[in-house]
Amino acid sequence: MRSIWAGAISFGMVVIPVKLYAATEQRDVAFRQVHRSDGGRIQFRRTCSIDGQEVPYSDVAKGYELPTGDVVVLTDDDLADLPLSTAHRIDVLHFAPAGQLDPILMNKTYYLEPEPSGVRAYVLFRDALERSGRIAFAKVAIRQREALAGLRVREGVLTLDTLLWPDEVRTPDFPFLEDDIDVKTQELKMAASLIDAMTEDFEPLLYHDAYREALEALVQAKIEGNEVVRPGGPPAPSGQGAPLDLSEMLRASVEAARASRSRDSEGASAEGGGSREAAAEGAGEDAGEPVPRPRTKPKPSSSPRRRASA
Repeated sequence: MRSIWAGAISFGMVVIPVKLYAATEQRDVAFRQVHRSDGGRIQFRRTCSIDGQEVPYSDVAKGYELPTGDVVVLTDDDLADLPLSTAHRIDVLHFAPAGQLDPILMNKTYYLEPEPSGVRAYVLFRDALERSGRIAFAKVAIRQREALAGLRVREGVLTLDTLLWPDEVRTPDFPFLEDDIDVKTQELKMAASLIDAMTEDFEPLLYHDAYREALEALVQAKIEGNEVVRPGGPPAPSGQGAPLDLSEMLRASVEAARASRSRDSEGASAEGGGSREAAAEGAGEDAGEPVPRPRTKPKPSSSPRRRASA
């Protein structure tokens, strides 16, 4: 894992230097938009709506549009001047029982790793927090956005959960909430009996993403059947007659993308006397290899049921 933030936990007079790592990842089959007939990648370019010219990323700024249509332009220098005391510090505000954190507020979870000089203070804070049964609420700024956060312990590691601000949670406003719906006591007892009968320990490893697995199998079947298209690029590797696996196809795609960007850059330089950025930001990032699927046979899961309300 690669750290995305470095700073310190500020806990009273104690300062614990730490690094921040994303604790979760979305696993999915990555696709690109391509031309159906030849497999060529569809490119997206930043163009100005006024003069129609392509805009290099270095000239892109943030704009706040007013109701009148006027725009307030904010540059990186403007944003750098804003006071942000939590840019490199996790300020612990207070502690509260773990049950008081509404799960709807939880946004994203990160692992906190101590720097070598702060291991002892880290372990002390971790053990004290775990024994207390509480959550430490703090403020932290990640990528120029300050957030409320919760610190807790998971498998011997401090985790930081960024939280939504209260005004970012929508209030449910549905007509049925105003209706006087009669639920009989006997019906509630029967529903409770059904819940008891279906209650068991939750074991996440018993569940899997069936759709993603089917999608991966579909892609693999097309590869094994040589149903692939090679867009313009470097010559095929030796042993082309044998079916390529998905990792080989991804590596070949990386090479083809790099060669295509190189040709686009050379062509733009020859025609316009200067180089242009060839694609939208992030278009050069290529998907990694699919993660092997767990071999544990899944247990049939029940659909979630709504609790009856009186």
